[in-house]
Amino acid sequence: MAARLIALPGDITEQPTDAIVNAANEGLVRGTGVCGAIFAAAGPGLAEACAAVAPCPTGAAVATPGFALEARWIVHAVGPVWHGGTHGEPELLASAYRRSLEVAAEVGATSISFPALSTGVFGYPLEAATAIAVATCRADAPPAIGEVRLVCFDPGTLATYEAVLAT
Repeated sequence: MAARLIALPGDITEQPTDAIVNAANEGLVRGTGVCGAIFAAAGPGLAEACAAVAPCPTGAAVATPGFALEARWIVHAVGPVWHGGTHGEPELLASAYRRSLEVAAEVGATSISFPALSTGVFGYPLEAATAIAVATCRADAPPAIGEVRLVCFDPGTLATYEAVLAT
């Protein structure tokens, strides 16, 4: 049975899923936006756990414990920086989603929450990134993953995800 995909507004750090995905950088160090919020909510142990598994190349994902978060696991996914779409960005973004799903299943997660990877400071156009996110999660979620939450920080992102999910 395919995973149930839902888009919803909210704070990814408060999602009641087994795993949440961090929009990480290759060094797995605290950043801004989603990454900064996850580091703040998880607590001081996260930096040490990330240092132990860093670096993580673009398109890949690794897991750490969730520490103070409700989620048991944080999957750190490194999406691509947007360079106009001619530097493998679509393939790297799909890989970041696919590897996140696989890593979550490997640690025993049955549910996962994603932010809109690469659409913040990395500059990936929202509509194109959303299409890749939904297509990859629909096609590549392992059987163990029953629910995929696409957590949207603002109304525009939510509307874009809802439109893509309706197709």
